[in-house]
Amino acid sequence: MTQVPVGREERRKLHDREIVALAVPAFGALVAEPLFVMVDSAIVGHLGTPQLAGLGVAAALLMTAVSVFVFLAYATTAAVARRVGAGDLQSAIRQGMDGIWLAFVLGIAVIAVTLPTAPWLVDVFGASDTAAPHAITYLRISSFGIPAMLIVLAATGVLRGLQDTRTPLYVAVGGFAANAALNAGLVYGAGLGIAGSAWGTVIAQCGMAAAYLVVVVRGARRHGSSLRPDAAGIRASAQAGVPLLVRTLSLRAVLLIATAVAARLGDTDIAAHQIVLSLWSLMAFALDAIAIAGQAIIGRFLGAGDAEGARQVCRRMVQWGVAAGVVLGILVVVSRPLFIPLFTGDQAVQDTLLPALLVVAVSQPIAGVVFVLDGVLMGAGDGPYLAWAMLFTLAAFAPVALLVPALGGGLTALWWAMTLMMAVRLLTLWWRARSGRWIVTGATR
Repeated sequence: MTQVPVGREERRKLHDREIVALAVPAFGALVAEPLFVMVDSAIVGHLGTPQLAGLGVAAALLMTAVSVFVFLAYATTAAVARRVGAGDLQSAIRQGMDGIWLAFVLGIAVIAVTLPTAPWLVDVFGASDTAAPHAITYLRISSFGIPAMLIVLAATGVLRGLQDTRTPLYVAVGGFAANAALNAGLVYGAGLGIAGSAWGTVIAQCGMAAAYLVVVVRGARRHGSSLRPDAAGIRASAQAGVPLLVRTLSLRAVLLIATAVAARLGDTDIAAHQIVLSLWSLMAFALDAIAIAGQAIIGRFLGAGDAEGARQVCRRMVQWGVAAGVVLGILVVVSRPLFIPLFTGDQAVQDTLLPALLVVAVSQPIAGVVFVLDGVLMGAGDGPYLAWAMLFTLAAFAPVALLVPALGGGLTALWWAMTLMMAVRLLTLWWRARSGRWIVTGATR
C-alpha cells in the first residue's frame, strides 16, 4: 500500500497540535518561580516600600543563584528527548537521574556560599540602609530551598524530554497554591513579616521537589534505570552543561546589572523595577513555553534523524513567538490599571513603574522570537554557540546600562537598554537559525 504524502498544511496543523499540547502545560511549570516572586512581591509590598525594595535585591540574587543552573532543565530536556527519538528510554531516564544527582550536589554548594556572604552580596547591590536588613533576612532563609529548586529543574527536564509537560503543570499549580497560602499565613497570620514570606517559599519548593522525585523514581523503576549516583554520569552531565552555564551566567549578569543600576536610582526606582522585572519574567516564561515544546520536539526529531522535521518545527515556532509577543504586549497595556495597585499603594512607585512597563509591552514581539530561537538551539544541543552569543550581548548591554545614572536617566531609560539587549540577542540567534549549522542528527550530538 502506497503511503499518501502529508501536505504542507497538514504538517503545519500537526506541528501546531503538538506545540500546543506541550506548550500549554509547560507554561504552568515555567511560571512557577516568577509567580512565587510575584506573590511575595504583592504580599511584602503591603508591608512597606523598604521591605519591597529589600525583596527586590534579595529575589534578584536568589533567582541568580538558582537560574545559573537552568542547564539542569534545558540540557536534560535535549539529551533525554534525543534518546527518546532514538527509542532508548532506559538510557534516557538514566541521563535524567544523573542530572538530578548533580542538582542536589550543586544545591548544597550554593547554600554553603550564600549563607555567609549574604550581607556582602546585598551591599554590592547597593541596597539602602533601610532595605538591606530585609534583603539579608529574605536571602538567608530562602537559600535553604535552593537544593529543592535545582532538583525541580532537573526533574522537569527529564519529564519534558519524555514529552510529558502535564505532570510539571500539576506540580506547579500545587506549589503555587501552597506558596500563596503559606506566605499569607506566615507574613500576616503569624506576624513573621518578610521572614514568613521566605519560609513559605522554601516549604513550597521542597514540596514540589518531593512530588517530582516520586514521579521520576517510578519511571526509572518501570524502565529498569538505576537510581544510584554514578560519578561518570554526573561528571558528563556537568560537562555538557558548561556552555549553557556560561550562557545563563551572561544573561543573569544582564539582569543583575539592571537591578544594581535600579538600586542606585533609589528605593522608589528599585521597588518599581522589582515589579516590572517580576512581570517581565512572567511574560518571558510564557514565551519560553513555546520554546520548551520546541526543545522536546526538535530533540526528538534530531534523535530520530529527521532534520527536515526539525526545520519545519523551528519555522512554525518562530511564527508562534511573534504572535504570542504581540498578544502579551497588548495585554500588559490594557490590564495595567488592574494589576499595578495589587503590587503597591505607593503613588511614587506607581508613577515610576508605568512608563517602564509600557516599554516592556512594546518589546514583547522581539522577546517572542528571541525566546523561541533560544529554545530551538538548546533543543539541538547548540550550547557553545549560545554561550558566545550571550557573551557578546552582555558586552553590548553593560556599558549602555551603566551610563543610565551618569546621564541622568531613570527607570524608563534602563528598560530601553534592556530592549536593546533583546534586539542584539535577536540578531545573533536569527543568524544561527538561518545558517542551519545547529542541525545535527543522532541519539547524541
